[in-house]
Amino acid sequence: MEKYIITTGKSIDLAIQAALTELSLERDAVSVEVLENAKSGFLGIGASPAKVKVSYEVPDPKPVEPAPALSAASRKPKKQAPKLEKPLEMPKPPVMPAPPAQEPRKEAPKLEKPEKKERVEKPEQPKKQVPRKEAAKAVQKAESKEYAPAEPGSQEERVETFLKGLLERMDSNAVPHAFRKDAETIGVELTGDDLGVLIGRRGETLDAIQHLANYALNHDAAKRTRVTVDAENYRGKREESLRHLARKMAAKVVKYRKNMTLEPMNAYERHVIHATLQDVPNVTTYSTGTEPNRRVVIAYEK
Repeated sequence: MEKYIITTGKSIDLAIQAALTELSLERDAVSVEVLENAKSGFLGIGASPAKVKVSYEVPDPKPVEPAPALSAASRKPKKQAPKLEKPLEMPKPPVMPAPPAQEPRKEAPKLEKPEKKERVEKPEQPKKQVPRKEAAKAVQKAESKEYAPAEPGSQEERVETFLKGLLERMDSNAVPHAFRKDAETIGVELTGDDLGVLIGRRGETLDAIQHLANYALNHDAAKRTRVTVDAENYRGKREESLRHLARKMAAKVVKYRKNMTLEPMNAYERHVIHATLQDVPNVTTYSTGTEPNRRVVIAYEK
């Protein structure tokens, strides 16, 4: 069952955030319909806040089963037992004769326990213990990927050199590994500790690092080469999450026959949504708004 609330704010994002705070839900768990855009007015006169309608799913209530009707037989009053004029006298229990005295039992002679043989214990051999740090290093080494070193003077080496300097200025010990994905793309994998800081909220920090790497490589080049930066396979996980979100919202659009507006996304994430739903029947997608608040709208198409 679907429910909704209507909230207002100085902007569409603030109105949506007010609804999410009130419902204690994540952005992916709701659908948003913009009812009114914010108006600034003239010198504060005629200003009006933005108004949005936020819909969310709740489980359907279980039907209450009616109580079974009483039969005619069960509605008849029960017959009461006839009252006795005199109380019944209970017969007294017979007096049992006392049991005869028993002779004391003779105790069986105690058997002497055989003497225990002394057990010769062998000295324990000391176990060889592997230090925890060495074991952790061995597991990390087994799980780590091996990257081929970049060729001197290549574009991969230029990207690695730039990113090493950038990460040092960010006080990060991560190490960039650049490799050629195809003729027009260079991939970069960041390895090390605390990579979550380099990824940032919804990959914003990782996108900024990728943008700087693209600028550093292409600002004086005649032919553009695309650089993609990833850490802990965040890009692949994010793409799968976006495809799941797109299919989920498309099903709601077809079910309720109304448009759904997604959260602001960058150009690549919007491309993933468009590509996922391009062959879905009765659904079309388009983008609205301006950067960095450009959004994808999933619309119902008859």
